[in-house]
Amino acid sequence: MIRAPLGNVSYWNQVVEDNDGYLLESQRIMREPAGNPDYAPQYAFNTAKKHWHQILRRYSAGNPIADLSRYFPGLLDAWEEAERLGASVWTPEQQFTRHSWRVNYDHYIVCFWLVGLGLALEIPDDQWRRLLALIGNEGEDVLLDRVIASRSPERKVGAVLLYPKPYGRLLAAVDAPVETQASKLEAFVSHWYQEVRTGAKSGSDPQAVSYKHPYWYTYGDENFEGGAYFGRWCVEAVAAVKAFGLDDSQCLGLEHYPGDLLRPDGPSTHPLRQDAEAPIAVVVENKVGFWSKLLGRR
Repeated sequence: MIRAPLGNVSYWNQVVEDNDGYLLESQRIMREPAGNPDYAPQYAFNTAKKHWHQILRRYSAGNPIADLSRYFPGLLDAWEEAERLGASVWTPEQQFTRHSWRVNYDHYIVCFWLVGLGLALEIPDDQWRRLLALIGNEGEDVLLDRVIASRSPERKVGAVLLYPKPYGRLLAAVDAPVETQASKLEAFVSHWYQEVRTGAKSGSDPQAVSYKHPYWYTYGDENFEGGAYFGRWCVEAVAAVKAFGLDDSQCLGLEHYPGDLLRPDGPSTHPLRQDAEAPIAVVVENKVGFWSKLLGRR
């Protein structure tokens, strides 16, 4: 079944296949000498981004949960290559703005997603350590550091919540008595898509505060036919459920809650869409060679 509320079988077949092809091509390009060394680190990071988009895209398409973790090795390889190349290209100021949770709201959200996916998909320890090395920001945020510490107890936990909106609701659910956790988690998920849009303020004038929505926020409203949309999933809630054993029963079936990540053997937690009952096709041609290439096995 298709899990996302948008897109039919044809759409998801096409965008999944197209983006797997993009990943293969981008990996080939990265193995060649860079035509523009100044852009090479950004290209490598964009390739890493395409990997986590594809994890979420395949989730949206209805693919088996067990198949999603295969994108993590390529994601980590590309991100590490971006950091290696960027060391001699990005200025100290650029390095800070790219990596700091305090100033880069997008990066905070992406790190939360990747931690949540890593926990839910139970990636191997070596991949988890590589992911944390790339994420950094130890001791910066009371919520995300605590989620990370659920698997890495040595992690230093921050004292402040960097983005009270929307994440104050999630922290409240984590800290709530057991009997109220489910309802507070449901409140976070229900408000997440609306409130995540206004999590980062810009400008110092209180009379002229503006907000920067996450980079992916309008995917689906814009360039849907072009394949930008990969779903709008509150992976942060799944991260907290996996980390702290929260009761997510009141979230099951909510539009933005990817509950199947925590239930790989089914049944699905998403309502059946009458316009998308046919299962998504799986490309089987040269399957071994395709995935061997994608995972870098030669």
